[in-house]
Amino acid sequence: MQGNLALKTESAKSKHGKQIRIGPAGWSYADWQGIVYPSPRPRGFHETAYLAQYFDTIEINTSFYQPLRPQLVQSWIAQIKSNPRFLFTAKLWQKFTHEENATLEDEKSVRLGFDVLRDAGRLGGVLVQFPFSFHSTPETLAYLKRLAKRFHDYPLVVEVRHSSWNERKLDTLLRELDVGFCNIDQPVIGRSIVPGERVTSSVGYVRLHGRRYDNWFTDDPAIPKYERYNYLYTEEELKPWAERIKKIATHADSTFVITNNHYQGKGVVNALDLIHLLNNDKVKVPEPLRHHYAELEKIASEPALEPTLFPIEPR
Repeated sequence: MQGNLALKTESAKSKHGKQIRIGPAGWSYADWQGIVYPSPRPRGFHETAYLAQYFDTIEINTSFYQPLRPQLVQSWIAQIKSNPRFLFTAKLWQKFTHEENATLEDEKSVRLGFDVLRDAGRLGGVLVQFPFSFHSTPETLAYLKRLAKRFHDYPLVVEVRHSSWNERKLDTLLRELDVGFCNIDQPVIGRSIVPGERVTSSVGYVRLHGRRYDNWFTDDPAIPKYERYNYLYTEEELKPWAERIKKIATHADSTFVITNNHYQGKGVVNALDLIHLLNNDKVKVPEPLRHHYAELEKIASEPALEPTLFPIEPR
């Protein structure tokens, strides 16, 4: 079963045979318990090993908040060894993107974890995610160039969110630096960057954040932070992205599609939806998830182990 499953979870290939890997952003969420993951968990259960049965990539989010500990990274690599196609992507520490005052010691700390992934052949990309406030100016372009050169030995991908970056000089610079561009889906408010299919290196990248227009930019402390990513894409909303992904894959050697609408496993649902759309075939679905999202039944490759006539709605 694992061999056939792995073929499916390779997601899709472009007409030139280049790989597309699809998976969620992060995996350690309390609200996934009993929805994405079984409850109770069986003995020896590992979240990454579980997800590697269904996906060929996961984006590491914890590296955005602090450098990865090498021993922890080694344990993750061991957990996904059954899927030879699996590659992690990882976000660069926010000290380099949101504070811009990182030191040489900070860089060394970041490299400790990233090098373990790279040396094991399990690092597909390092995402350099800038905030909406990071606008295109001569100063930010210069900073971006310095940062790319600082980490030039990793497969870098840059995510920007402000429409001032919709310019050829950014693409030209990224191509010169061999840095990829992250195409994003986000609520398009004011000068938010719009969806695209830009490719500037051998790595293609897409991130779907959801479309919560009502609280994307909110600072209201009464609204939980997870609500920003509490969004489930419909099939009709995903179809244009499936077409963009196919085009991106024709120009990239490897393409990563990350679903960041993580609350209560919605990103996992939409990652499976995209695999289905790109393969034009049914997919293996985690058993707990299908009990919460009845729409998965129509794309599931196997019947449910238990009846799902009355699915439990997510809280």
